[in-house]
Parts: sequence; structure tokens; C-alpha cells
Amino acid sequence: MTTFVDRVVLHMQAGDGGHGCASIHREKFKPFGGPDGGNGGHGGSVSLVVDPQVTTLLDFHFRPHLKAENGKGGAGSNRDGANGHDLLIKVPNGTVVLSPDGEVLADLVGAGTTFEAARGGRGGRGNASLANARRKAPGFAELGEPGDRLDVVLELKSVADVGLVGFPSAGKSSLISVISAAKPKIADYPFTTLVPNLGVVRVDNHTFTVADVPGLIPGAATGKGLGLEFLRHVERCAVLVHVVDTATLEPGRDPLADIDTIEAELSEYGGLADRPRLVALNKIDVPDGRDLAEIVRPDLEARGFRVFEVSTATREGLKELMFAMAEVVEQARLAAPPAEPTRIVIRPKAVDDAGFSIEAEEDGSFTVRGVRPERWVRQTNFENDEAVGFLADRLARLGVEEKLAKAGAKPGDLVRIGEREFDWQPTLYAGVDFVPGSRGTDIRLEEKSTRASAAERLEARKARRRREDELAGAPQEGLDVDMDDDEDWE
Repeated sequence: MTTFVDRVVLHMQAGDGGHGCASIHREKFKPFGGPDGGNGGHGGSVSLVVDPQVTTLLDFHFRPHLKAENGKGGAGSNRDGANGHDLLIKVPNGTVVLSPDGEVLADLVGAGTTFEAARGGRGGRGNASLANARRKAPGFAELGEPGDRLDVVLELKSVADVGLVGFPSAGKSSLISVISAAKPKIADYPFTTLVPNLGVVRVDNHTFTVADVPGLIPGAATGKGLGLEFLRHVERCAVLVHVVDTATLEPGRDPLADIDTIEAELSEYGGLADRPRLVALNKIDVPDGRDLAEIVRPDLEARGFRVFEVSTATREGLKELMFAMAEVVEQARLAAPPAEPTRIVIRPKAVDDAGFSIEAEEDGSFTVRGVRPERWVRQTNFENDEAVGFLADRLARLGVEEKLAKAGAKPGDLVRIGEREFDWQPTLYAGVDFVPGSRGTDIRLEEKSTRASAAERLEARKARRRREDELAGAPQEGLDVDMDDDEDWE
């Protein structure tokens, strides 16, 4: 069973930020010493880093779920919560990070290359950090922001200088086993090689890598055989070597037809037309194979190929082939543009950028989109009226209420910010120098209740009892009835 995996789906979850703490400093003779709630710690991030010692994605095949550590919550006495530890994932050189839709997020080439795939959530601020001149003792704290949760696809594209391509059983594995220290599986049946093999070749002062790609067949670019799974491993190769079996006994097979078929598949896959080609006519140790190689060599050279007659069994012609590989690889390296250092790109915001946008939906509702408004909503504890009032002030200062009014929003309309929905009610005092009242409350959010107070209910009960007493005593005191006078009853 093969232990090579070159495509996996990872389910990543960054750490959530810790909640801030709402605390008041208390000690003897100082019952109200001011707010001292600490901030929550930031959640850990999930990052991918290239490690040359890792050659396969097999570990992620069995453990696809990755989660970073959450940040710790803040505490009283101005104690901030600890940050969650980042999760650093080691991947092979040549790993491509894609979204589930196929969008390329990062191409990780070179030892130490790092990509932050999932960012940890921010920790919420404690009430000590939220205090100001008007709100001296906030009765609330911010919630921690959730970390990113996403799925990514990792694809491994081997980073090799030379790619060996050809039909199954053409001798690619045998070739890489004799020119390098690689030990691939070799047998006398098709599709012996089920995984790409890499070998390092040294010729004089030149060192380069060779990739043995599993056998290609007609239709490989459309999913037949193993070609579609492993054609991506030749994308990074600077040189392609056609390994041709000159001693095959299959009907309809000859070196020219084999090369035409492989070239058609490479052309259909795309992106490989500019790579230089070499042709290795293999198995010339077989008499019929040597004769066929001598016959087709002029035709191949007429097409512009450099042709080498080799035998992996007797190692005949391998030295010339290896020197030719080294020469072409060196030319490709010299022709490649020099690597430029990573540039720091600064994208300043536009002067008229408000940091958010408002979209009117077809159902009459409005959606507010923006990094800051959505983050503020996520960090708000909606069970605390003072926190809700604080959010209203921040949104008003940002200009959300003003733009909602200009967009046609009316009181009572549905407004969405992130995952929250509100019935919009313009606040008269939002964003101005409003002085909050009791801790945890906001008089702007208080609704007048139709229920009578306890004192009012007590007074009403007393008045009702007095009326009952008056009515109960009224017939005995003020009503005089003469039962003997029959006329009074007529």
C-alpha cells in the first residue's frame, strides 16, 4: 500500500479570542476603586510552513482537523488573559494552497516559506480599557472575537529540475534508480509506479533533481489512468525527458507514436509547451530495440529533439544523457529571472472611504458591510444594555446611522450587521457626549412600562379597600326602611 499522498482537504479552526473582564476594584476602606478588568488574550493562528524534511501530505490524510489554542479570558486586578499558541503546520516544498472553489491562496516554494491560513480572533477589551472621562466605570466588557474557520485544499507539486515522462513500463523507474540513489519499485507489469519518485543526480559540479512521474496513457489529461493525478508534478520541471520503450511488443506501439501521444496529453494539460525536451530511447540492450532506435533516431532529430540511446540494464549511454540533462538544467537556471525580495505593498485607504457600505435588499431590509462594524457587533454582549448603548455610539460616530437614513431606512426597518439583525430605531443621543447612568444600563434603551409600580399598586389596593368598607357600611347608617308600611313596597 502506498504511503504517498499529494492532495488533502484540511478543516482549519483558529483560536477564539478570550473575553474581557468587567470588574471593579474593591478593598478595605475603598469600596469603589474603579474598573480593573483585564483584556482577553488573542486566539492562536494556523500557519503553513515549508519543511524540506517533509515529503508527503500523508499525516494530514489521517488528521485533517486542525485547531489552534483559544485565548484566555481577562481577570480582575488588571490581569490580561494569555494569548493562544499558534499552530505551525509543516508541509512539503511545492505545496499549493487552494480554496474549495479552486482559487489559489498560496504557492509555498522554498524552505521556511510561511502562509497564515487561519487568523486567530482578537481578545475582548476589559472595562479598564473601555473607561474614559464620561464612562468612568463601565459595567461591561467586550467579548472575544471568534477565530477563522475554513476548509483549504493542499496539493503537492513536486519541485524537480527534470521530469521523466512516458508510457507505463517504459523504464522510467529503472532510469532514476541507476542515475540517483532513489529506490523505486520496479516490476515487469504496467503501473508499477503509483507515486512520483524524486532522485538527486550529481554530474561533475552540477546537482539537479529528477522526478519519475507515473506512467501516462491516452486520455490521461481527462482523467484516465493515473495521469490526471500526477501530471501536476511536471509543472515545475525545467526539462522534460521522454523515456521511450524501443522493445515493446504491444501492437500499435512505436517510439514516434508514443511521443506523439505523450505530447498530445501534455499539450491538453497546458502550460508545458516552452519546456525543452530530450528523448531517451531505452532498452537498446535488446537487439530489436537497438535496431528500432537506429531507425527512428533520424526522424526524431528532424523534429528538433536531442536523442540518446540508453540501456538501464547495461548503463550504456547514461553518461551522455546525464551530462545533457545537466547542461539543459543549467541553461534553464541561467535564463530564469533572478529572485526578487518580497516587496512590502502599502495600500492606503481612499480619502472618502468610510470603512463600511450599506446595501438595500429586495425585501426592504438593509445590510451594513465593513470590517469594523462587523467586528464590533461580534464583540458586543447583547444581554447588557450598557454594552448595546456603547455599540450604538460607535456606529453613530462611524456614520452608520446617517448613511442608513440617506439610504432610505425608516424606523422599524430590518438592518443586518454580520450575523445580527436589528429593528432600526434612530437614537437621538447616539454618538454625542452622552453620560451613562447606572452600571450595566442605558436610559436610552429603557422602555416605559404600562405596569404600575409597587407603590402605585399598594395605594390602589388601599383605596379599593376603603371603598369596599364605605359600601359595606352605607346601608346600616343611611338607609331607613319601614317594614310595617305596606305602601312603601307597592
